[in-house]
Formats: sequence, structure tokens, C-alpha cells
Amino acid sequence: MLIKNAMVLDENFQLCRKDLLIEGDRIAAVGVGLPEEGQEVLDASGLTAVPGFVDIHIHGCDGEDASNGTTEAIRTMARFLLKKGVTSFCPTTMTLPEDRIARSLQAARECMENPEEGARVLGVHLEGPYIALSKKGAQKGEYVRKADFEEFKRLYDGCGGIIRMIVIAPETEGADAFIREASRLCTVSIAHTDADYDQAKHGFDMGITHATHLYNAMSGFSHRAPGVVGAVFDDERVCAEIICDGFHIHPAVLRTTFRQLGKRITVVSDSMSAAGLEDGEYELGGQPVYVKDSKACLKDGTIAGSTTNLYQEMKNLVSWGVPFEQVIHSLTLAPAKCVRADNLVGSLATGKLADVVLLDSELNLVKVIQNGKICG
Repeated sequence: MLIKNAMVLDENFQLCRKDLLIEGDRIAAVGVGLPEEGQEVLDASGLTAVPGFVDIHIHGCDGEDASNGTTEAIRTMARFLLKKGVTSFCPTTMTLPEDRIARSLQAARECMENPEEGARVLGVHLEGPYIALSKKGAQKGEYVRKADFEEFKRLYDGCGGIIRMIVIAPETEGADAFIREASRLCTVSIAHTDADYDQAKHGFDMGITHATHLYNAMSGFSHRAPGVVGAVFDDERVCAEIICDGFHIHPAVLRTTFRQLGKRITVVSDSMSAAGLEDGEYELGGQPVYVKDSKACLKDGTIAGSTTNLYQEMKNLVSWGVPFEQVIHSLTLAPAKCVRADNLVGSLATGKLADVVLLDSELNLVKVIQNGKICG
């Protein structure tokens, strides 16, 4: 397939008029005036071609939850996400007993080894269970426990090593040794933590390179107590993810954060099963969640995930004044790097999987191409 006449956000995340040649499931060439002979030509005049979106933190959508432990739950999520331009994702588990996490990992592995129509499963993100009880947020407190590398290694080995990210509170018992060992196997992230600036920086020295849902469930930033947020701002080794639904973080703070972090920022949905559905009562991590006007909360008002998706967040951010090129980078290459999958996805570069989203001038989603095939 040859995609012609599009404005392409190239591998340097610069907009330029180029053609995209796709052979099989890979991008074969990106250039000007690529030959049409023998190719199926897709005229993309008036459209912008960007990489397929990558959501590395998503609990559920379309009525299903990654923690349900079934392949159908993950496949349902995958089908929904592809319609929103998300071509790759990491199903994300909650703080739960070991056996339930193990079932979710096995379901994800089955979907990876026997893919069907839908977004590609890159691996799994474990949000918990080694967190601070005082900052548990929507996680269920009875399942919170101290860092246990032996448990983690059982989970990791049992699923064939598909864990891409694990969350930890670095101030908790056993965290140092856990971070050192786990960081050799996957990305380790700071979250659900009462750590101060110094404790967070120590965690980075141990091997933490990511911050899960920055600002939420962690110590904030002030001029005398910079907290986890200040530590992330201050350390080039650490990337951060943010939720851009308008509920979790004020648009003014989002603009400031994008300016501060540049290419170290990743957009995630952190969505739960209500995403794509109507307001009502749902469940997340064994707790009831009430969705009203698209805002998901526990009974006590604690925000419990989101009901958004990366496509909607893209539109939000552009409307709030964040530069388009930076927004797309935060939806694609930045998350791919965070889960060590940027060799496969995240940019329109020769040799990578041919995942392309075509947008019109008003950012409407026109076509989604995954593995070199037009979807839908």
C-alpha cells in the first residue's frame, strides 16, 4: 500500500508532505514521490498521517476490565480501542491477590500469542499491589502489601515475561531491593506514594524511571516541599504519564507540565470499564464506581480511573493550547519508549509496524491502519 499526498508526522515528529510505503505489516519507506507502480494507492490529500496511539495504562473500557482475568475482556477492550486510533495497549491490573493478577496475565498472554481483530497487546502494566496504604486512591486497601520480589518473579515467569511495568511506593518496606531487581526485567514506576522529594529521588537512583498518573495519588509540588512531582521535574531520567480528561488535572497545569517535561511526558487514559458507555454504577478493583457526567468516583468522591480515551485526550490537549506535534509524541513514541517497545511501534519510521492514523483538518479520525491493513 502507498499512502500519498498526506501531511506526515515523520519520525522526528515534524510535519511534512511525504508518502508512506507499506509492505506487509511494516513501513518500507517514507519519502517524497515514491513510485506507484504495482501498489494499492491511498490518496490522503487533505489528511494528516500520525502513528497509531499507544495506551500503556488502561484498566478497562466498553464494559470490560483487564482484571476480569478473561481473554474476552481483553479482546473486547482491544476492539473498542482500535476504533479510537489506539493500535497498541498495555492492559493494566489493580491491587489484587496474586492469583487474580496471575489470571489476568495469562489472559493477556493468550491475546498476545493468538491475536484477533483489535489493538495489539504489548504486555501488562501492574498498578500495585506494592503501594502506600495512605495513597491507595481507588485501590482496595485490604490487598495492599509490602514489596515482594519473589511474588513478582512468580508472576513474571508464570506469564512468560510479558509484564512491561510495575508500580511501587519507594518509601515502603523492602522497596529498595525490589526496585533494583525488578528494574532489570521491566520499567518500574513511582505511584500511590507518600514519598517526599528526597525519597522519590532515592527511588530514581535505585532504578525507577517512570511516574504513574503524575499529580494523582502522590505528594504535590510546592516551593518548600517539591514532593514527588518536583522530583520528576528535576530528574531527566524519569518520564511521567498524565491523564488529560479535564477532571484529573486542570488544563493550565497540563500546559505547564508539557512545557516543563517536553518529550518526557506520556498521555494515558487510565480508563475503567465505563469508558465508551453511559453514566451509571460500575466496578473497579472490587469496589463500586459511580459515573456521573463522565466522571468516575468511589462513593466517598475519590476519583476512580477515567472514562476517556487517547483520541479524546488528543483533542482536549490541542484545544487547550498544547502543540499538536508534542501531543502526538506523547500518545505514541513516548509511551512506546516507556514500556521498551519503541523498536516496534510509536513512530512512522522505516522498519516499524505499519500502524497509521489518518486525521482531517478538524482532527476527526478518518482511517486507522494497523499492521498495514485498513481497519473497519
